[in-house]
Amino acid sequence: MTPSPIAPEQRYSALAMALHWLLALAIVGAFGVGLYMTGLPFSPARLKLYNWHKWAGVTILSLSALRLLWRLYKQPPADLPMPAWQALAAHWTHGALYALFFAVPLAGWAYSSAAGFPVVWFGLLPLPDLVSPDKALAETLKLTHKLLAYGLATLVLAHVAAALKHHLVDRDGLVQRMLPALH
Repeated sequence: MTPSPIAPEQRYSALAMALHWLLALAIVGAFGVGLYMTGLPFSPARLKLYNWHKWAGVTILSLSALRLLWRLYKQPPADLPMPAWQALAAHWTHGALYALFFAVPLAGWAYSSAAGFPVVWFGLLPLPDLVSPDKALAETLKLTHKLLAYGLATLVLAHVAAALKHHLVDRDGLVQRMLPALH
C-alpha cells in the first residue's frame, strides 16, 4: 500500500525543503569532520579541517537563521493525523533541533574565541570574538560544544528514525511533505 499523493497545502515550501536538506548535509558533514579532526595529530591538515569545521558552523548558523525566519513568515503545513503523544514528541523534537542549530555553532564560536583562535568565514570575513581569550573558559566551552553536538546528533537520529517509521510503517505520506514533488 503506497501513500496517496500529498496535496500542495500539506507540503512544505520549496525554500523550506531546500533549507532542510542543506542544513541536514551541513550538520552531518560538520559532525563527521569534527569527529575526524579531533583524532588527528597537530598538523597543517588538522588546522585546515578546523577551519572548514568553523566555516561549516557559521554556515549552519546562517542557514538556521534564514530557516527560522522563513518558518516564522510561512507557517509549516498542519500536522497529519497521529496520536497526541507523537505530535507532542515531534513538536518538542523540532523545537530542540532549532535550539541546537543555534547553540552548537555559537558554543563552537565562543570556544574558538576563548581559545584565542579567530573565526574567519571562508578565510575572507573575520568575525568578532564572542568572548575574550580565557583558557579555563575555553575548556568549559569546548566540552559544552561537544556535548551539544552529541545532543544534536542524537536528536537528528531520532528525527530520521521517526521519519522512517512514518514512511515504512505508517505509510502516511509525512516524508513526502519534505521531498520535492516528482511528476
